[in-house]
Amino acid sequence: MQADALTFLSERIELAHYPAGAEILTPGMGVPRFFHIIERGSVQARQEGTAPGEAEIALGPGECFPIGAIAADRASTNTYTAIEDSYVYALPARDFLALMRMSPEFHLFCTRHIASLLGQSRAQLQASFGQRASEQRTMTTPLAQLLAHELVSVAPDTPTRDVLQRMNDERVGCMVVVGPQREPLGILTQSDVIPRIVLAGADLAAPVDTVMTPDPKTASSSASAYDAALTMATHGIQHLVVTDSRGHAQGVVSERDLFSLQRTSLRQIRASIDGAREIDTLERAARDIRQLALNLVAQGVAAEQLTQFISALNDALTRRIIELGLERHGLEDLDYAWLAFGSEGRHEQTLSTDQDNGLIFATPQREAPDALRKRLLAFARDVNEQLARCGFPLCTGNIMASNPELCLTLDEWKQRFAKWIREPQPQALLNASIFFDFRVLAGQAAWGEELRDWLDATARKNLTFLRLMAENALKATPPLGRFRDFTLASDGTIDLKKSGARIFVDAARILALRCGVRASSTAERLRQAGAQIGMRAEEIAAMLDGFHFIQLLRLRSQHLETEHDAPGDNCVRPDQLNELDRRILKEAFRQARKLQLRLKLDYQL
Repeated sequence: MQADALTFLSERIELAHYPAGAEILTPGMGVPRFFHIIERGSVQARQEGTAPGEAEIALGPGECFPIGAIAADRASTNTYTAIEDSYVYALPARDFLALMRMSPEFHLFCTRHIASLLGQSRAQLQASFGQRASEQRTMTTPLAQLLAHELVSVAPDTPTRDVLQRMNDERVGCMVVVGPQREPLGILTQSDVIPRIVLAGADLAAPVDTVMTPDPKTASSSASAYDAALTMATHGIQHLVVTDSRGHAQGVVSERDLFSLQRTSLRQIRASIDGAREIDTLERAARDIRQLALNLVAQGVAAEQLTQFISALNDALTRRIIELGLERHGLEDLDYAWLAFGSEGRHEQTLSTDQDNGLIFATPQREAPDALRKRLLAFARDVNEQLARCGFPLCTGNIMASNPELCLTLDEWKQRFAKWIREPQPQALLNASIFFDFRVLAGQAAWGEELRDWLDATARKNLTFLRLMAENALKATPPLGRFRDFTLASDGTIDLKKSGARIFVDAARILALRCGVRASSTAERLRQAGAQIGMRAEEIAAMLDGFHFIQLLRLRSQHLETEHDAPGDNCVRPDQLNELDRRILKEAFRQARKLQLRLKLDYQL
């Protein structure tokens, strides 16, 4: 905060002492009269209406309460009790509200507490990688700041010869074709010249719209370099037209503008993947993807964008392996859909992840289903083994397309899902937590859409199934301690996947099924389903911040393990985190618990 705000605060707070067992604040006290900041000791917070030990956490020095109750002028929903002799600063409620108006920093802290802490954490991370990050472009830079010169453009009726001459004169690698309002109609790049003009023997007097790429990919000038990189990775392109808020072309950013990450560039990776004819080339591309991702971790790119970026490049790699496999097995004309499940199905892959996949196929009239399935299983086994060579370990639970139980026709998949919903035994609920997060990665996307429509409609009708899924989701609890910050495993670690990310993922899946949300990613499910069931925007934002921080810690942990040539995992030692990250992690687990409490109330569990 600014000096005047700090002075205001210091002049109005008073230090109070609370012996062990003393109640500092309860719901019965009405609207809180004071905002509290713990100076020394430990305070237990317990949710109203819950049994002792069920929803309790310990707050330590530097933590404060109750922000929401004072801001909303309502009674607290928690009881705060001193665990040990504690000293707590008290700021009168009216001064708390005045400080929020006076200090934008304090206002952000109170309204988006976890978001403000995340910003500080990212700044610390970037500082710790200072030299490394300084050698690379920041991926959060708006595209408007990357435009090196004014837009070079032509009208669609400009002769191709004139366009090529101007590209040479202006020394640009592409030419944007625009309409009367500078709306982008097409683009012609240097890489288009040989195949479309030279080898095709195109008439140079013909207008450029006969050889351009129509409807070029665009990005808003306010979008980040990361957004542009993800679009390029997804579509395998080298240039993006940058537009203003009205859709008018402003300039072009290229892959070269975005990346110079230790000799590993996006275009090089995509080119090596798209042109690969053998597994060795794809193995090198897989290593490059991981190196690129590690550099983005070092730059402090947010977890949601990072996992999407990793998934987009891994998708391209997997599709190429599938394409080559279809050729080897003589299945080029096959109608199929390659399904991605789990984290890959949610676009949430980290640096250390195994493969979860399956197949949908249709039997041609002249071929017996069993004979085709046999050929498909051989093809799928080949793909699974190639993916393993590229760093995606074979699934120990055999959730792979080479498993005959996961190589099915569309009707067979519906029957399989229907049985799990109709007879929700423990194994069926476990299957639902994996298989319901699916998307078509290659092949007939329409089959995936049909299966999703059918699944959503079937699951929403079965309230018992959803209730049992909610009950199953509550079995994993956030590792928050009653008398200390965290509950730890015997080796002093927390598994961030099983005890953290999984809680958000499971809850989001249930909410999505309940609300008919078609999104597969956890973040989008929470955004869309949360809004439908009446969650406040700031509540959803805090939960997303908590989920993304846990994902970021997973990526950072895997990053450090990879640098030391050890297999990356999802475990973290809280005692090795800095104080700021420990505070954010505790807040993230609180958000996970809030999400579980909502499920508990909704399904009366």
